[in-house]
Formats: sequence, structure tokens, C-alpha cells
Amino acid sequence: MKKNKRKRAVDKVSKPVKQVAAVSDAFQNVAARTGYGMPNLLNATSYPLTRQSWDFNKLNAMYRSHWVVRNIISAIPDDMLKNGFDIVSDITPDQRDRVEGCMRRTGVIERIREGLYWGRLYGGAIGVIIIDGQEDKLEEPLDLDEVMPDSFKGLLIVDRWTGVNPESELITNINSPEFGLPKYYDITLSESRVENTMRIHYSRVVRFLGAKLPYMEMLAENYWGMSELEQVFDELNKRDNVSWNIACLTFMANIRVFKMEGMEQIFGLGGEKTVEELYRTIEGMNAIMNNNALQIIGSNDAYESHQFAFGGLGEIYDRFMMDVSGACGIPVTKLFGRSPAGMNATGESDMQNYYDLIEKEQETRLRPVLDKLLPIIFTSELGSVPNDLDFNFNPVRRANEAEKQDLGSQQTAAVTQAFTAGLISQKTALQELQQSSKRTSMWTNITDDDIAAADDDVTAVGETGLQGLFNKEPPATDK
Repeated sequence: MKKNKRKRAVDKVSKPVKQVAAVSDAFQNVAARTGYGMPNLLNATSYPLTRQSWDFNKLNAMYRSHWVVRNIISAIPDDMLKNGFDIVSDITPDQRDRVEGCMRRTGVIERIREGLYWGRLYGGAIGVIIIDGQEDKLEEPLDLDEVMPDSFKGLLIVDRWTGVNPESELITNINSPEFGLPKYYDITLSESRVENTMRIHYSRVVRFLGAKLPYMEMLAENYWGMSELEQVFDELNKRDNVSWNIACLTFMANIRVFKMEGMEQIFGLGGEKTVEELYRTIEGMNAIMNNNALQIIGSNDAYESHQFAFGGLGEIYDRFMMDVSGACGIPVTKLFGRSPAGMNATGESDMQNYYDLIEKEQETRLRPVLDKLLPIIFTSELGSVPNDLDFNFNPVRRANEAEKQDLGSQQTAAVTQAFTAGLISQKTALQELQQSSKRTSMWTNITDDDIAAADDDVTAVGETGLQGLFNKEPPATDK
């Protein structure tokens, strides 16, 4: 038996090991010193891993002092929230008003905006869901059945550098949308020099992240994201240096040259007193020069003025603006407040791309937050969560008056055509027109009472059009 074991061990060790040779697939020209591995300027380029999101003081300094940085952080969250969202549910207008009133009283939208700000600036932040009467249950999963009426009090926003520490225990429930993320968060708050540490279950927390990272980098960031400024640092550095250099060049716009006979001998052979007298002479000449550029010089001296040409600097500056805009994904008109001269950099297509970005951010970053908050708000205000609860974000782009009129006319024509063809009832048609009034500013006087009193039977009304639509009793049709 031992002999067979020894034989199998020998066979296992003596088995040939397959070796994989390193293969390089790249261009190379040794004579020209170009391509892979050659000593040239391109191959000297490297991309070190800096992790500048860890530099808390630098992020703070940039946000406090740099207006472009503030726009980078705030522009996208502001546009994500500016037009709000519509609750889609079969609830009464009074119930809808109560829910919206709760959100206004607790400042939920403003707290969400704050969380999005600090998530983008620092790479991560959380919002602690505040429920009155559950201060001693923060470590327990949130149970909607235990949310009492009028107990939701809003959010407490805390960024990743002010006392939030995700624990190592992760969510193992594969049905949870937060599967694989920390299960608990330790939050340390300092009040009156007394530190108070709370351990909070993930169901009582909403997360706000910066730029997403691969798994290993996410672990390095302690399950947070990356600051949105990290990918803009280099481009912003270039733009700032160009801007400051252009500003300094304005002091050299008019260079004056004074040719003085014997100046070399004064500096070379003259003593300290002679040099001081020369300085006083030049200062006196500057003082004598008036607004008409009157200058007194010696008969053998010469005075010249050289103008600096600024041609092309504006285009160079605009190029660096474009790089910053591309790095952060915000059009130049939105980020800098103007369009670069001589360049079609912020046309309609650029703004449409930006609106698409906002819609993506709403779905990936804002919807998970509202999915967790709305059931709690509904339970606090109405006592239960509707089975059909859903919500839709309103369009980011606001139509101008001409576009609203065109859209309203098309919507009205489509509803009228469907009604006269007998495809929808009078009640449904009025509901469609009332719902479209938010986008078109038309049919705003259609009330809920008008809809309630409308006929709900589907009947073809021929060519009567709007007249038949607004009759309380649709005209009878020939049989």
C-alpha cells in the first residue's frame, strides 16, 4: 500500500509542467528608436496610481476656493433634482399632497442634494434615515410595520471623512439590491467634545457614491467610490496654469526699453553709490512720465516701446476649457457659463448628450435612494405603502413656449382623435389632457371634479371633436 502511494507521488512530481512563454505583441523599430521599449519620450510616459481622493485637505481647499470645482460638484446633482419626479400610484389627491408636504417639511430633497454633493466631492457619503422613537433600534433592520404615523423626520447626511466607518461584515442576502456591500456603519458624532458612536444597520442608511471603481480599488476605498475631481485634476491643473500665464502676460502687453549710453560701465566699474544714483534717476524718469507718455531722456539715449501680440491665446485657452469639460462630462456653457469663442463646442448635440447623462445618473444614483425612502415616507404619512407605488423623473430639459404650444397641439389632436374614434372614454381623454398640462401648460383648468363627472363609457362620437369631448353627456350615435 505504501509502495503504491509512493509511486503515485513520484508520478505526480515527475509529470512535465507546461510552461507559458511571455509574448509581446507591439510595434518596434530599433534603428529609429520608436515603438515598444525604445528610449524615447513617449515610452517615458507613466501613469502612477495616486489615489488623490484620500487627500481630504486638498479636496476641501479646491471646493472652497475654486469656482470651477464647485460647478463640477454641484451642476449634475442640481439638474438631477431641479424638475423633481411624479409619483405614479392610484392614490387620492389629498394623499398625494400629504406625501409631498412631508417631503417639504423634512427637507428630503435638499438633504439628498447635499448627499450627492459630498458623494461626488469625497467619493462617498451616507444619509441616516431619522425615524422618531427608534433611536434604540439603529442596529436592527428597519421594519415598516414599526414606523408610526408622522415619525419620519428626514435624513442626516455624513460624508466618508467625518466619522463614517463601514464594517467588514457584508450583506449576504442575494435578493437585496445592496448585496455585497457593508451590513453595518459605525458613525461617530462629536457633540460638546463628547464622542458618540452609533452602529447603524444598512436598511436605515442611503448611500451616495462618487465615480465607480473596480472591485479591488473599491476595497482600497473601503467600499466607497472615487472623488469626481480625481479624473479632472490634471486637466484642471493645465487650465489654471494657462489662465494664470495669460493673466501675467497682460502686464507685459507694452514693454518699454530705455537705452542709456555708458550703462555697462556704471554697473561694471561704478561703485555702489553710482548704481544707486542710476536707480534714483530711472525712478525719477518714471515719476515724470505723465498720462501722455512724456519722457525726458539724454540726447544720446534712446527710448523704445514694444507691443506684445496676444493672437491665438484665446483659442488655446478655449482648448483647455474643452478638456476640463470633457473630463467632467459637463458642457462648456454649463460649466463655465459661456461658449468658447470661434468654436462650435456646445451646440444642441452637446446639451442632448448632457441630458442623457443626467437621466443615467438619475436612474443609477437617485432611484435607489428614493426606492428606499418613499415606502418609509408613505408609511409615516398614510399608514401603508400602495401596492402600485412607483415614480417617474420629470424631463430634465424644459421646453420653451413655442415647443410647449407645438407639443400641446399634438397631444390635444391625438387625444381628440382617439376619443372621436371610440378608442377611449371621455373620462380617460380628460385625464390624458390633465396629465399633459404639466409639460404643455395647456388644459390646466381641467379639475378632478370635471374628470369625476365625465362619462366612462367608450363610445364613438364621429366628427364632434372637442365639442363632444367636453359635453357631460356624449351625443348618441346612429345605429
